[in-house]
Amino acid sequence: MAGVLLWVICPKENASFSATTLYSLVPRNRLQARSYNSKGCSRLKSSTGVYAAASLSSAVANPPRSSAEKVYEVVLKQAALVKEQKKERALDVGKENDQTESMTRGDLLNGAYDRCGEVCAEYAKTFYLGTLLMTPERRRAVWAIYVWCRRTDELVDGPNAPHITPKALDRWEQRLGELFEGRPYDMYDAALSDTVSKYPVDIQPFKDMIQGMRMDLKKSRYKDFDELYLYCYYVAGTVGLMSVPVMGIAPESKASTESVYNAALALGIANQLTNILRDVGEDARRGRIYLPQDELAQAGLSDEDIFNGKVTEKWRIFMKGQIKRARMFFDEAEKGVAELSDASRWPVWASLLLYKQILDSIEANDYDNFSKRAYVGKAKKFASLPIAYGKALMGGGSKLAKPTRS
Repeated sequence: MAGVLLWVICPKENASFSATTLYSLVPRNRLQARSYNSKGCSRLKSSTGVYAAASLSSAVANPPRSSAEKVYEVVLKQAALVKEQKKERALDVGKENDQTESMTRGDLLNGAYDRCGEVCAEYAKTFYLGTLLMTPERRRAVWAIYVWCRRTDELVDGPNAPHITPKALDRWEQRLGELFEGRPYDMYDAALSDTVSKYPVDIQPFKDMIQGMRMDLKKSRYKDFDELYLYCYYVAGTVGLMSVPVMGIAPESKASTESVYNAALALGIANQLTNILRDVGEDARRGRIYLPQDELAQAGLSDEDIFNGKVTEKWRIFMKGQIKRARMFFDEAEKGVAELSDASRWPVWASLLLYKQILDSIEANDYDNFSKRAYVGKAKKFASLPIAYGKALMGGGSKLAKPTRS
């Protein structure tokens, strides 16, 4: 995987948190509702072999769907949780827990969230600065999601990756289910467990990210963009679906909820495609090629050309097409940023602009992503921050689809 997430799985400081203590961190009155939500979405199926056992008539009546269609089902279900959350919050009005218990739980949770913020500050400095503009509650929730994603990626891209098995990922998924049910294992899980009890965040995108890790254990080639799209959704598009419920949609937004989630999904896909294009040489040295095999063949290229690492005219032409596609996803993502709540726009704009510049860097390197790593220097990073801030302040009119009325 073109990895960008680096975090240890079980830091030593977690040892002081007992299972009983961690369970007490999550408000009791929210556990039942979130447990129901965590089971509300069916798992996505692999794009291969889904209809192998079906009869011919069934196959004609139910043709295989594209990866985009499968992912859109998750988008629709996630968007539907927004309305459900409003009902849950209405029922929660006036409910208060025991004051002493609440204070104890609050102190422990504050420590867990603070540690998540330290991790975010250490590994994603620019994004962390942007989160400081959010409300304290949203900021901490984003940190908790960020840390879980890092730890998940570390399973297959970290120092212990050679020892990770499918069973290890199964255990990680089981642990995910437990934290969604209010039974966190450690302090980082406790922060996320509290977050998903407060926001309409569904478990499916988290499960799908783990599915992406499973793909990395057994798959190193992608026959076409449909396969690659599904992988990009699993490992990066899911982050957008996790984050939008926390970042919030602007009250004045006229766009449909589904279109905002689609834009967030597009940003995740764009970021992962950029990672892939940046890391072609690095991935090749690990025996992995995250480029559509059919498009390589159409360009007159093969796996051998990737492993040889020579920049040819064929390679330049091929790369221009891949960069163009990534930019199209960025363009789609930009339409949705203006729909987010005011305080959430800046970190998203900053991330978007910085990642787009990686594509510029690849071009500046004459498409040599075999021996040169495209990156954005500190000066350009800092120069991007006021631009992102300006775009966040401007907001802008909605460019997304308006909700339909029945």
